[in-house]
Amino acid sequence: MKPKVYVSRLIPQEGLDIVLSACDAEVNADDTPLSHDELIAKVRGKDGLLCLLTDEIDDAVLGASSQLKIVANVAVGFNNIDVPAATRRKVLITNTPGVLDHTTADFTWCLLLASARRLAEAERYTRAGKYTGWGIMLLCGEDIFGKTLGVCGLGRIGRGVAKRAQGFEMRILYTDAVRAPAEVEQELGAQFVDKETLFREADFVTLHVPLLPETHHYVSVNELKLMKRTAHLINASRGPVLDEAALVLALRERWIAGAGIDVFEHEPRMAAGLTELDNVTLAPHIASASVETRTKMAVMAATSLVEALQGGRPANLVNPEVLA
Repeated sequence: MKPKVYVSRLIPQEGLDIVLSACDAEVNADDTPLSHDELIAKVRGKDGLLCLLTDEIDDAVLGASSQLKIVANVAVGFNNIDVPAATRRKVLITNTPGVLDHTTADFTWCLLLASARRLAEAERYTRAGKYTGWGIMLLCGEDIFGKTLGVCGLGRIGRGVAKRAQGFEMRILYTDAVRAPAEVEQELGAQFVDKETLFREADFVTLHVPLLPETHHYVSVNELKLMKRTAHLINASRGPVLDEAALVLALRERWIAGAGIDVFEHEPRMAAGLTELDNVTLAPHIASASVETRTKMAVMAATSLVEALQGGRPANLVNPEVLA
């Protein structure tokens, strides 16, 4: 008998085919998030769950099925899952690291360029029929070439962002909880500095820190006030690392020139006033949204799900102590 699984949202077909070939799968074909109670009901009697970052997997969900063996999260982050509760219940948790690094680094630069050159504002201006002729001061933004980039978190994505900055001949500063090896610094031409120095000296600050208790509101009023009035802040990491209300204040009062934001503190809601501002470029959590990358994520999660349900050790195991 095939193991029973629930797939909480539609995923790319290549990943879904892996699940359907090995499991008796029920799929949320409506592709809309389930309520907490609905998710609990769907998990009952299931051996596995394939879910997205938008699904809250707490102890109640994990305990809905006494036979639940694995929750495969189609995301790098897993703060939507109560990992200690899963470990206590001997439920394996997997994620999808690595495959979205280049895509997210690319999109970080997309936001950086758009913010610096006021692209979203210019696009709205043009569509509204306001463009009646060229002017030398029309929608002037900031140059990028030769400026200073501050990278917060020099992990895989942060390094990708820094590597791309070399093409713009930028001075690269970084800060991290752990200093990178000397060979990495040399390869990227990156200088390790403290957080305050980075925010004070960078023309562009990009966030790539993981969401942990100590990184909640990693950027708030103090950091924003350190930044240059011509500087831009880019966040394509996790929403809660940035104090969104503080960002609205900084943009409104022109403490900084602009921002590019792909993730939000309380998705899909945004802080009051954010959408009213012209000096921010907003995107709906799409940093990894290329067909190629989202397909790789789905295949990775589906493969981990099937491996665990067939008695193997899945790759990308978040809580390996379950198998110890």
